[in-house]
Amino acid sequence: MLYVAQFRYSADNLAYLVYGRESAAAIDGGAVDEIALFLEKQHLRLRYVVNTHHHYDHTSGNDSLLSRYQARFVSCRDLSLQGRLVLENETIRIYPTPGHTDDSLCFHVDNILITGDTLFNGTIGNCFSGRIDLFYQSIKKIMTLPKETVIYAGHDYIRDSIFFARQLEPDNADLNRFLADYDPDHVYSTLADEFRINPYLRFNDAKMVDILQNEGLATGTEWQRWESLMSL
Repeated sequence: MLYVAQFRYSADNLAYLVYGRESAAAIDGGAVDEIALFLEKQHLRLRYVVNTHHHYDHTSGNDSLLSRYQARFVSCRDLSLQGRLVLENETIRIYPTPGHTDDSLCFHVDNILITGDTLFNGTIGNCFSGRIDLFYQSIKKIMTLPKETVIYAGHDYIRDSIFFARQLEPDNADLNRFLADYDPDHVYSTLADEFRINPYLRFNDAKMVDILQNEGLATGTEWQRWESLMSL
């Protein structure tokens, strides 16, 4: 069985350690000292250093971790081709999710999805790749997962996300309920939460369609609704 530990670093970045009984993989491991302490306390060997995408705030810990430990770095490109990472005979599934960047990935560990900057808790990442069509397909892929899937994102943007969602939908009581349960020491949502609070996963929701129409935006097809949401 594999477990996931979350570590905060910088202002709002979130790093992850996927681990078993003896070994671990660091994902976006910018919290170098905290990860090192965890490895020591749990008597774990760091086996892999990997990233959700190439942006420096997610790769900043790579060199330090690789210099401290005899770990193997696996690039986003290679991970995308492999489609999986094996740790202690357990499979971490890897999904290419281009949109935020061309090389964006999600890591699926049991019922946990580590989404990097593709999907945040309550919003999505910027489309730096310029390919909102690919971003659309990536989000739709995530939406097919079980609703109990836990979303571990690359940043803690929850307060800002809920603020924006309230501007669109001030009468959505789910936003207040979600924010009331927010814990900055353990930042997560479920996919079921996202279907209630995240505008960018609700392009087929009747309330969201009404909001887009009131803004004078196109809503005729699912793709048009996605484009309209991305323009807000």
